[in-house]
Amino acid sequence: MKSKKLYLLLMMALLCLTVRAQQSFQKLDVFQDTLIKISNAANAEAFDTKKLALNGKFVKSLLDALKSPNSFNYAFDSLKNVSVVKSPDQAFRIISWYLQLENGTYRYYGAIQMNSNPLKLFPLIDQTENLNDPNIVTDNQKWFGARYYEVIPVTSGSRLPYYVLLGWKGNNQTTTKKVIEILSFNKDKATFGAPVFDGKNIKDKNRFIFEYTKSNAMLLKSDKKADMIVFDHLAPFDSEMIGRFEYYGSDGTFDGFKVIGGKLKLQEGLELNNDPNAMDELYADPKKNVKPIRKF
Repeated sequence: MKSKKLYLLLMMALLCLTVRAQQSFQKLDVFQDTLIKISNAANAEAFDTKKLALNGKFVKSLLDALKSPNSFNYAFDSLKNVSVVKSPDQAFRIISWYLQLENGTYRYYGAIQMNSNPLKLFPLIDQTENLNDPNIVTDNQKWFGARYYEVIPVTSGSRLPYYVLLGWKGNNQTTTKKVIEILSFNKDKATFGAPVFDGKNIKDKNRFIFEYTKSNAMLLKSDKKADMIVFDHLAPFDSEMIGRFEYYGSDGTFDGFKVIGGKLKLQEGLELNNDPNAMDELYADPKKNVKPIRKF
């Protein structure tokens, strides 16, 4: 008899939780509709002043939405201009987006939402233009902005656990960038960048940045079959263009990083079947009949 009463109490508690979750999601649906309208208006606006003002309104509305109960479990998947990626261990998610400005450059925005109650956020402040050295270790207040599309946890080795973030970083009118960023948490601090890369000429890197011509595209993703992060090898289309990244593109070969001893060990000259990823930008075939110069 007691077990039956306990069962009924548990069922009633679960029912109450389900009803509350549904009510929270209905409220978040309203927030999402508002965010979609603001985001579309900001991206359609031609002038920076109005675009940035609308984006400020978007940030405020998003913050109000995230304060709602159960917001961590709400996907915001109708916000097409915003990337929302959750860590596989459910510890946090990153919300990130960008604005393209009148001069063809980009400004990035975002936040790390921890899976906690009450709400715990790390606002991401894009300081790309103010970073004299893009290789330095930073925090969320001095963020090397990007629109992230994949989170990969690394727990092997003697190092503290960290996460590899793969991100797209539109740069200017001539080049695009992508980045392999390293995120770690220590108490109440989020840190970007760490010397976890291992390979020829890259031992001092805290993040890995790719830059290439805007007319090309680049593959950068995790490959479960290969058990590593794989990417197109970039090289100039002509030996006279070394260091001029507006002339860099995919040369048809692949490199990657494999987790070995808690570090990302460079693997060159991989043989892979290059299947485009819907989360990545469209893959463009490398230019034909060129012999690019390989250089990291």
